[in-house]
Amino acid sequence: MQVGSQFHGTVPAGATQRWYTVNWAQEAHVVWYVVPTTPQAGAPQIEWDVEVERASDADITYWITVRNLTSSDVNVEARYAILN
Repeated sequence: MQVGSQFHGTVPAGATQRWYTVNWAQEAHVVWYVVPTTPQAGAPQIEWDVEVERASDADITYWITVRNLTSSDVNVEARYAILN
């Protein structure tokens, strides 16, 4: 298994941001997680979704959408695990 961080970003209060990451091998089993890096106790800070584009015979593009559920800016980190 290989794990890593793909990108960091800031999602403004109440906003939604979308990122994409390209050229992932189509045969790889990739799992995505997005975590807030701005501490704030008491309630969920973000929700996220991953969509997939088959960019070519060999490559996948992942589209990662993050919604800030708070009234403050939230810094986030997109993490991945390649399972094979």
